Amino acid sequence: MRQLALTVSSDEAAATVAAAQTHGLTLFAQFEAREQEEVRRVLILEAPNGRIEDFLAEVEDNQDLRALFAPQGIISLRPPTSEPESQMLDIQPRSPLEVFLGALQSIGSWPGFLAYAVVGGVIVWIGLFTESVFLLVAAMLIAPFAGPAMTLAIATARGDANLLGRSLLRYVAALAASITTAFLLSMAFNQQIATELMIETSMRSTVSLLLPLAAGVAGALNLVQSERSSLVSGAATGMLVAAALAPPAGLVGMGLAIGQMDIVVSSLWALGIQIVGINLAGCAVFRIYGMRTKGARYPRGKGWISIASVASSMVALAVLLVLQFSNVPQFQQSSISQRVSALVVNELDRSPEIRLVTVNSHFTRSREQGDNPVWVSVQVQASLDKQEVSAVADRIEKRVESEFPVTALVDLTAKD
Repeated sequence: MRQLALTVSSDEAAATVAAAQTHGLTLFAQFEAREQEEVRRVLILEAPNGRIEDFLAEVEDNQDLRALFAPQGIISLRPPTSEPESQMLDIQPRSPLEVFLGALQSIGSWPGFLAYAVVGGVIVWIGLFTESVFLLVAAMLIAPFAGPAMTLAIATARGDANLLGRSLLRYVAALAASITTAFLLSMAFNQQIATELMIETSMRSTVSLLLPLAAGVAGALNLVQSERSSLVSGAATGMLVAAALAPPAGLVGMGLAIGQMDIVVSSLWALGIQIVGINLAGCAVFRIYGMRTKGARYPRGKGWISIASVASSMVALAVLLVLQFSNVPQFQQSSISQRVSALVVNELDRSPEIRLVTVNSHFTRSREQGDNPVWVSVQVQASLDKQEVSAVADRIEKRVESEFPVTALVDLTAKD
C-alpha cells in the first residue's frame, strides 16, 4: 500500500473520489486548503501499489490535479481488530510508475557515481593483484554497475530513448573508469605477469550466460517487489549484478597493462554477455510486472524503440554465444577443465590395478592466445615403474586430445 495525496479543485473533487473508488483506492481523509485565493480540496488516499498508475492515467487529464505519493509502504489497520494478519498478508509489487520514477532519480549526480566506479576499480585491482578473494567481494559491494544496468532494462521495457541513452552513457562511463583505474595501477606498480587469481577469474564456462540472467532477474525483482515482501536486500542484488561486471572490467585494464591479450579478449566477451544478458532478463521481469511503453504521467515511450532494443540485445547475445561455442577452448576453459578431469577418472577406471587419488586440470595464460595447453596433474596409488607411468600418461593425453581440440600435458605420479 502507498499513501497518495491529491489536490484538486472543489468542482473536480467528487469525480476524483469516484475514480479512486472505481480503481480500489480508499479515501482516508479529505479537507479544504487554500492556495493563494483559490479554495482546493485535499484528498488523502490509500492506494494498492498495482492500482496507482491506472488511477492516475484516468484522472491525469485534469489540469488542476497535483499528486504526491510516498515511496515507502504504509501499514493500514482496519476493523475488525481481530484480523490484522489477513490485512498484512496482501503485499503487492510496486507500481510500474514508482519503479520508473525511481529509475529517473537514480541517474542524477555524476561525481559520486564516478567516484564509486574508480574506488571499485581500485579494490578490484588490489584483490586481483594480491589474490585476495574477499577484496573482490568488497569491490562488488562498491561498484555502481547495478544502477545503469537496471535503468537500461527499464528503458528497454518502456521504450524510452532518452533514458536508454543516459543509461548507456553511465554504463560506459562506469566501465571505462574501472578499466582505466586498473590499467593505471598496473602500470604504476610495474606489473609484469598475470596472477593466478587473474588467470582463474578470466576462465570462461559454457554456463557463463546463467550469471547475467540470474543477476538481471534478481535486480529487477528487487525493484518491483514491495520492501516488505522479501528478506533479500538491495545491496545483495546489487552485489550480484556487480559480480558479473566488476572483475571482468578490472581484468581488461590489467590485461592491457601487461600485454596479456587473451585475458583482455576473454574479459571483453564476458562484459558483453553480462550487459545484454542482464538487460534482457531485467526487461522481461519488468514487462511481466506490468511495465509498458505508455503509462500515467509518461507519454514518451515508443513501442518500436522497445522492440529495437530487445532485438539488438538478442542479436548481440546470439553473436556472443556463437563466438563462444565456435572458439574452443578460448571461451570454455573452465568447463573443459572439468570435463577433462572427468575423462581422466573414466580412463583410469578401465585399469582396476590403478586407484585414483586426485586429479586436477587447468589451463594457463602463459602462451599466446589460443595456444595454451591443458595441464593435467594426476596422482594415483599403484605399483608402476617409470615406463608404465609414461605409458599411462600417454594414454590419457591421447584420450583427452581425441575428445577435445586442445593440447594435453599430463603429469602422472604413482605411489604404492
